[in-house]
Amino acid sequence: MLRLSLRAGAALARSLNVCRLCMALLASALLALPGLAQTKLPVVATFSILGDFARSVGGARIDLTTLVGPDGDAHVYQPSPADAQKLSGAKLVITNGLGFEGWIERLAKTSATKAQIIVASKGIAPRVSEAGHAGVDPHAWQNIANAKIYVANIRDALDAADPQGKADYEANASAYLAELDKVESEIRAAIAAIPPERRRAVSTHDAFGYFWSAYGLTMLAPQGVSTDSEPNAKELAKLIRFIREQKVPAVFLENVTDPRQIKRIAAETGAKIGGTLYSDALSAPGGPAATYLEMMRQNARVLAEGLR
Repeated sequence: MLRLSLRAGAALARSLNVCRLCMALLASALLALPGLAQTKLPVVATFSILGDFARSVGGARIDLTTLVGPDGDAHVYQPSPADAQKLSGAKLVITNGLGFEGWIERLAKTSATKAQIIVASKGIAPRVSEAGHAGVDPHAWQNIANAKIYVANIRDALDAADPQGKADYEANASAYLAELDKVESEIRAAIAAIPPERRRAVSTHDAFGYFWSAYGLTMLAPQGVSTDSEPNAKELAKLIRFIREQKVPAVFLENVTDPRQIKRIAAETGAKIGGTLYSDALSAPGGPAATYLEMMRQNARVLAEGLR
């Protein structure tokens, strides 16, 4: 009787193990069926820097689409019908605001999107530019203190759009904010290594006002806060005079603008070309500025090397 009981118990255990295996296989098969797997939150970001913030906070829980990609100029971007379709399928649309994407309201109206549209720069004190055609400077991400506000706004928007993912979004945002602190320390150290009398530079358009204000540089530009503005002869003459009088050591190209004008200014003034800065867009994957963190490190490195 005892042997029979042991055999029966072993058979029952094997049956239970088989049942557990069957249940696991069944669960996997069900998750593979359309509509039963965890649905990712469809998110649209207007340009690559915002897209990187969203990816860093959203992680695997979001399905991210970025409208203006690497090395793209959002100032002069022309949305396509495909962009309208992307917005119409989104649950959350992340914009910069501050007049950066002049086309986004028209695109949202065309798409008839029901998505929540947020302004990631909400709460940032805007800088007013005096270069070229004066206006509100939208490039607030060039100061890491402002980048933290972007991240917090995106985190809160994701929490609201996908409450089940709140713990993930909070953890991702906290880790990313810690990385921002590290990069800011590196930037301050890089700029501090530049002799004070050489902390003057010129870039193509007025995209680095938040950067130089935060980190102790003087940077001028022939163009205003938008790449579609053009300086007049008087403004160019004033800039050239400043470069000569202040002995500005270097001028810098940008990844989103035509380099010809800044090269002519360098030739006329004798200032060297210090390298390429990333202003309004990340580089392509594998490039020197493929993420926001890499972009800020790269800009600080190029400025430090070009001005020293």
